[in-house]
Amino acid sequence: MKKILLAYDGGEPARHALDTAAELALTFGASVSVVSVIPVHTGGRAGGPDPWDDAPVHAHELAEAGRLLREKGIEADLMEPSGDPARTIEHIAAEGGFDTIVVGSRGLSAIGRALQGSVSEHIATHTSATVVIAH
Repeated sequence: MKKILLAYDGGEPARHALDTAAELALTFGASVSVVSVIPVHTGGRAGGPDPWDDAPVHAHELAEAGRLLREKGIEADLMEPSGDPARTIEHIAAEGGFDTIVVGSRGLSAIGRALQGSVSEHIATHTSATVVIAH
């Protein structure tokens, strides 16, 4: 375990994921990068992407994650891309050579996963990295 990618959205599951990523990083001497993906969907202004969430919300979440990790003695790289969260995290992990991805579980029911999709489920089944899903 050398490079950890932490998916962070500021929620309670993401905080559990942050704690898990920090513990792994300190145990294995791994680097940590944090990603907070701004979800987008097509059909916005002039048919272009239309962000669902406000970019300042994600900037705040990243700053929070950076601060929490620094308090644990970890300096992390922070990333704020936009796109489909699951596919964006998958792409960043592959392009960045991350061997571990840590993500929180939102605890969706089977119906919720079918309707909304599960970021953690997608990542776990579409990447070659080790995926840790924190509850």
